[in-house]
Amino acid sequence: MIITMEPLNPSAARTPTAVTLLGRHVRLEPLTRAHLADLFAAGGGDEEVWRRLPVRTPRTQQELGTLLDKLVADCAAGTRVAFAVVRLATGRAVGWTSYGFFSTVDECLEIGWTWYGRTAWRTAVNTESKLLLLSHAFEELGMGRVCWRTDHLNTRSQQAISRLGAVREGVLRRELRRPDGSWRDTVFYSMLKDEWPGAKERLAARLAVRG
Repeated sequence: MIITMEPLNPSAARTPTAVTLLGRHVRLEPLTRAHLADLFAAGGGDEEVWRRLPVRTPRTQQELGTLLDKLVADCAAGTRVAFAVVRLATGRAVGWTSYGFFSTVDECLEIGWTWYGRTAWRTAVNTESKLLLLSHAFEELGMGRVCWRTDHLNTRSQQAISRLGAVREGVLRRELRRPDGSWRDTVFYSMLKDEWPGAKERLAARLAVRG
């Protein structure tokens, strides 16, 4: 006899799929090879852009293409949904971001593998990108928890995540080996669906100030 176990409370959450999310400053669209030239121009070879990411700085377009191809392969395998972040004012991609580690049963997903070229720093790009990603996750996909993880040395990333209204949950020590061989402690953050309305209001207000 085969016994199947059904969830006590079946989830209404939906699995993320390739979609385009449109704002006033940026468009998040499915990441493809067509974005490679723009992305390399935005941040290829820039040590400061890649300093705290868990990969070596891509110094050639081919090296960046290898990273992009891995993301696209993960998308094809159904384990990630990756977006090119396109600045509407120029029509050019200035970075990428993604959904990963998602579960409809647990109603959670992670926003991660994010980078932007320097021209996007301290602009509306990250604020609106996160507003679009969080709105889609909570309001359209029905997620109950969105989380982030980052290197404990990446203070810029930690500050940016905190400004979204996410809660710092703790640190997983010696969690990953960096490309230089040193060990990374990983800081975890999350936002729950009942925290989202207040965070959304604050993000929208901040975006309005940025114009």
